[in-house]
Amino acid sequence: MLAQFQHLAGYNAWANQRLYEAAGKLTDEQVWRDAGLFFGSIGGTLNHILVADRVWMKRFTGTGDHPATLNAMIHRDLGELRAARAAEDQRILAYVAGLSAGDLEQAFTYRKMTTPDTVTSLLWPDLLHVFNHQTHHRGQAHTGLSILTGEEPPSLDMIQYARAKFS
Repeated sequence: MLAQFQHLAGYNAWANQRLYEAAGKLTDEQVWRDAGLFFGSIGGTLNHILVADRVWMKRFTGTGDHPATLNAMIHRDLGELRAARAAEDQRILAYVAGLSAGDLEQAFTYRKMTTPDTVTSLLWPDLLHVFNHQTHHRGQAHTGLSILTGEEPPSLDMIQYARAKFS
């Protein structure tokens, strides 16, 4: 299972880079235009992914900055958001690389952001959720790129990452 999480962490960074490269070709107005996405704009969606990752990484590691609310705006400038995303992806890659198979089976406890409740969970399902959450919202941003440009955005298919990595 550890190899799969390492693969997901690598794919995650690769897909984020491709998505930000495509978003970087948009005007600032297009990045923040409400495109009918769950978080409104492509910028809002990319920001949300980063917010959630920071929250989860703080839960997993006990370290790092994270916003106090799930709707916090980390950066309104796409370049700054992209740099923060790249740094967080490196943090996720390093974290996953440092895990052992036994670590994935360990329980951890954290306090929810929206209520004072605490949750105890095994690491592996919650870590899997983080990667799934990113994929879900990257898909929304990908759709936003199609809407705003009228063109097909770059493929984010995991098989393309795997083929590039292992060829």
